[in-house]
Amino acid sequence: MAPFTGSVPVASVRWADRALAPSRRATLAKRQASTAAPAFGTALTEHMVSARWSAGPGWHNGEILPYQPLRIDPATVGLHYGQSVFEGLKAFRRPDGVPVLFRAADHGRRFQRSAARLAMPALPADDFVAALSALVRTDEAWVPHEENRSLYLRPLMFAADTSLALRPSTTYHFLAVAFVTESFFGSTAHPVSVWCGRDYIRAAPGGTGDIKCGGNYAPTYLAQQQAADHGCQQVIWLDAAERRWVEEMGGMNIFWVRREGGRDVLVTPPLTGTLLPGVTRDSILALAADLDLTCAQRPMSLDQWRAEAASGVITEAFACGTAAVLTPIDRVVTEDGAWDAGAGPPGTVCARLRDALVAAQHGVGPDRYGWLTPVR
Repeated sequence: MAPFTGSVPVASVRWADRALAPSRRATLAKRQASTAAPAFGTALTEHMVSARWSAGPGWHNGEILPYQPLRIDPATVGLHYGQSVFEGLKAFRRPDGVPVLFRAADHGRRFQRSAARLAMPALPADDFVAALSALVRTDEAWVPHEENRSLYLRPLMFAADTSLALRPSTTYHFLAVAFVTESFFGSTAHPVSVWCGRDYIRAAPGGTGDIKCGGNYAPTYLAQQQAADHGCQQVIWLDAAERRWVEEMGGMNIFWVRREGGRDVLVTPPLTGTLLPGVTRDSILALAADLDLTCAQRPMSLDQWRAEAASGVITEAFACGTAAVLTPIDRVVTEDGAWDAGAGPPGTVCARLRDALVAAQHGVGPDRYGWLTPVR
């Protein structure tokens, strides 16, 4: 396998495959049973990636191991102070059956940005891709053939020092696991209802809203409970300063379709540092141009959304993300009442973009943007 080297000069090490012997691998029947109706994050594969970082040798001990519990000291820094980051990306099958990673290097670069924000070492993007390719290669039998399924990859890194001193760790543990999944909201793009309250915020200027760290997600649980109490599946987040500008939906980016000058214009909030620069968001912006859709990155207030949906200017709204793919929004619920998210049937433009994205992910046609990494 490719060398797994660090961001400082070190002697190269190679992936040590401690995989299960073939006789101990899950049988086809067991794989089918565990993936028959997989709830998100539950149908985990047989192996995982593990690597270590410390100040002297840098990145080392890159391994493919059988999936197993971790032994962690109760004083591990990552358990106490939230010095941990993660990513989420997917592997698909091309029409010829070859597994491919979708935009793995872009996810690797975002993983680096997240780590830098929390004073953690950078894992080179090439090593990030090599690690995930090795995992997919080892567990290739788990990569679904169905178009509406994929293999979701979850890389993470956490501070590994055994010390409760309030400082950055001097050692880190990188892991990656995989599981079979449908989209976050199910195998088909059913519209969802969203709750928009003003009690909580997701991110503030100067914070960590533009990276993927664990501390961004647990504080959203109460708002998600509010959404469920109001019969909604997800939360719309407003800005921290004015509670006026729409930023994200849950952990997903959001788009609107507006009628401007007799044509559809795709609008999404600009990247201000408080919302995540989604890889799926970036993919949609590229694919929209291929479908002759004009794109604009501009702020959208909640009041503007409500007024323009009522007047017919906004015809659709949808969210996108690695887990959610593209999901139409049909209803917005607030403390002041509920209203339709768009003037037209939910999902017309969304469906076209979803089809284009799924085709790109599965390598149907030329890889125009170089987004796919074949795993052979």
